[in-house]
Amino acid sequence: MQTYDFTPFYRSTVGFDRLFNRLDGLSGQEAKTYPPYNIEKLGDDAYRISIAVAGFAEGDLVLESKENNLVVKGAKAPVTEDKSREFLHRGIAERAFELRFQLAEYVEVSGASLENGLLHIELKRLLPESKKPRTIAITGTAPKSIENAKIN
Repeated sequence: MQTYDFTPFYRSTVGFDRLFNRLDGLSGQEAKTYPPYNIEKLGDDAYRISIAVAGFAEGDLVLESKENNLVVKGAKAPVTEDKSREFLHRGIAERAFELRFQLAEYVEVSGASLENGLLHIELKRLLPESKKPRTIAITGTAPKSIENAKIN
């Protein structure tokens, strides 16, 4: 895997340090491949993360949302080996996992469901009223300034 040096950007930009810190952090991480997951865009402000969690029950999964981070953990309770079962091939991985997702500002988890071995996490962007576009009325006359009022 290639590594990139972002120090020239640190020297020539102001206020983008969080962005370059994030890029530095991402370049050092290995790609998480277990369990496999999809990220879908369902609409302008709606997203879904679907994670393949075959073999896990609802009680084995934990979702934590804090600030702009979403953490999904899965761990099965330790089970004593059943000596009557003999596997010729064991391909269903049931090992513990932890996935972390960085959420954009104002993106919140709106729900989660477990269906057919897939954990679906619904996300919604909820912009506060102060950030939404608004229409400003235009009046016919400009307000008089204090200097113009004194001259007249």
